[in-house]
Amino acid sequence: PMSDFQDYFSEAAETYAAYRPRYPAALFRWLAAAAPERGCAWDCGTGNGQSATALGDHFSFVVATDPSTSQLSHARQHARVQYAAMTAEHCALRSGSAQLITVAQALHWFDRAQFFREAERVLAPRGLIAVWMYGLQQITPALDEILLRFHEDELGAFWPAERALVDAGYADVQLPFQEIRAPKFEMAANWTLHELTGYLTSWSAVNRYRAARGTNPVTSCVERLAPLWGDPTGKRPIRWPLTVMAGIAA
Repeated sequence: PMSDFQDYFSEAAETYAAYRPRYPAALFRWLAAAAPERGCAWDCGTGNGQSATALGDHFSFVVATDPSTSQLSHARQHARVQYAAMTAEHCALRSGSAQLITVAQALHWFDRAQFFREAERVLAPRGLIAVWMYGLQQITPALDEILLRFHEDELGAFWPAERALVDAGYADVQLPFQEIRAPKFEMAANWTLHELTGYLTSWSAVNRYRAARGTNPVTSCVERLAPLWGDPTGKRPIRWPLTVMAGIAA
């Protein structure tokens, strides 16, 4: 039920919408090619609708659901995307109606057993389900080390328990569908230090830290990054390897 839903993102919804890295276009081309048809796609835990709008370029109709109305109010609009406040475990889609189900960086928030049952109900025969996540960004070894310490040591206690699944690269997650191997994908961005700061500010642990301690932990982290970054308006290439798991319904 919606009442059990923990909203870690309302506070940061605007920041989240502005400063999240984009998923690669090649991922959505692959999904469209691997789905049995390009009719209806369901994007669960859509957040600001980044995946949903990319799917809208390939599918006739995309239903994008998220329990956070705050996130949905900042979602990108697209002619073929319809947003609805729903949990992934209980959705109003008809049985067998979706050719594709996607979960971008959100599976760790779901009751997985219940969601997989719902996915099985909603997927059309031979429908495709794809789940993906990304871990920590890669910039340069020295910058990466500062960001790893920030993520693990300073913010460690403020990450929700579900986050451990992401840190493990979804290693323990098994999709109860016939597995298909996805190509390798990665996200890439060219960001200034200001853009990276916005991204760090959108982390759920940062919001919980600020609520508990009353200070913004990103400030001191950025002070440590700045001398290594050089010109703060200078853009640096950043990469996030994607872990993509996919399966086909019976």
